[in-house]
Amino acid sequence: MTTSDTQPLNTQPLAQRKCKACEGGVEKLSSQASAELLTQIPKWQLDESALAIERKYSFKNFVEAIAFLNRIGVLAEEEQHHPDLHLTGYRKVKVVLTTHAIGGLSDNDFIVAAKIDSLLP
Repeated sequence: MTTSDTQPLNTQPLAQRKCKACEGGVEKLSSQASAELLTQIPKWQLDESALAIERKYSFKNFVEAIAFLNRIGVLAEEEQHHPDLHLTGYRKVKVVLTTHAIGGLSDNDFIVAAKIDSLLP
């Protein structure tokens, strides 16, 4: 199995991997590679365009939602891969990941998604 035509699939768990800098010049993941990686983060899903993954979270209150967003912010800076974050209804958070430099999904999106899930209590 491959994540692209030239790169072998990394078998290390996503949450244990580190993002690699991506300023373009990297191929988007194939739909098959994305589907394989989604099995490791089953609560995430492809968006309508199949160029991003997303997940929705609900919290008890605004303070918990903001605390979660702040933890994501710290993680995103550590990984140098930044999601789009949406806070609605004062306690609902939607996270969208895509690699803007390539206009689609890369390993980094799945790594950060797994690490975001690990931020939950």
